[in-house]
Amino acid sequence: MHSDDYAQFLPPEYRERARVAPVSTWWQWRGRRVHIARAELPEAGVRVLVLHGGGGHSGALWPLAAAVAPDGVELLAVDLPLYGETVEPDPRSVRYGDWVELVCDLVRAEAARDPRPLVLFGASMGGMLAYEAATRTGAAAHVLATCLLDPADPAARRAAARTPAAARLAPGLAALEPVLGGVMMPMRLLGDLGRMSANPELTRFCARDPRGGGARVPLGFMASFLTFEHTAPTRYTGPPVTLVHPADDAWTPPALSLRVLERIAARTEVVLLEGCGHFPVEQPGLDQLAAVLLRLRDTVPPVRRSVGETS
Repeated sequence: MHSDDYAQFLPPEYRERARVAPVSTWWQWRGRRVHIARAELPEAGVRVLVLHGGGGHSGALWPLAAAVAPDGVELLAVDLPLYGETVEPDPRSVRYGDWVELVCDLVRAEAARDPRPLVLFGASMGGMLAYEAATRTGAAAHVLATCLLDPADPAARRAAARTPAAARLAPGLAALEPVLGGVMMPMRLLGDLGRMSANPELTRFCARDPRGGGARVPLGFMASFLTFEHTAPTRYTGPPVTLVHPADDAWTPPALSLRVLERIAARTEVVLLEGCGHFPVEQPGLDQLAAVLLRLRDTVPPVRRSVGETS
């Protein structure tokens, strides 16, 4: 499966832009060979780093990001450990905290090598990753998220887990980490991938993708996410946050994200993508998402705060 395979699910008017192929680049991080898809555009004034969630990868999100990104925006998308083309030497050991640290280090590295403003665009679980990296590093110009799923909220835990029982048992799994943490399970048994999209064909496609929804992940990874303590919204010190939540998301309803957004100690905005499911590929939501990115391109401040740990 390639990124072009996901482009077929976009409306016809977006498919040509969606098929702009990225270049594969590699970044060494703590013994891992991390894959980063890029479409370098030196004349662009703004860069956008795309962060996937559980069951996603750069190739799945690239067509969507490329389709809605306006001219003058440079894109890059990372494959987090367990997904995509990133080479993970010890899959059984990967935990959600590794994702947080990797993204923070990547944001710092990108900010150090390129002075242009960097927008973090997180999809699904990637939304809280973008939020967390922005407040920890102080190196992002804006956070754009399709979802802000905070596992501190019991309702969010129930939405993230495959079954309500799994959500309730998550704290107990932490105690069993030495025994069960490394047990590899199909992602479809840990997350409710059946609600990935309102399009049944796209849902099946995601669930079969061996680089995404069809991958196997350790039980400890899901347990570590469900018990992770993100920065409290009232202590958030990052840039403005724009929530672009799919209005018809049957997996993680907008209300879950709005509960986080309304408490964030920064300027926020919400745009509900009309007609879109969890994986937003429908109209008129795509037009709305494209309009948000166009506005960010033209309004993101050209000067970032200095890079450093802020939490």
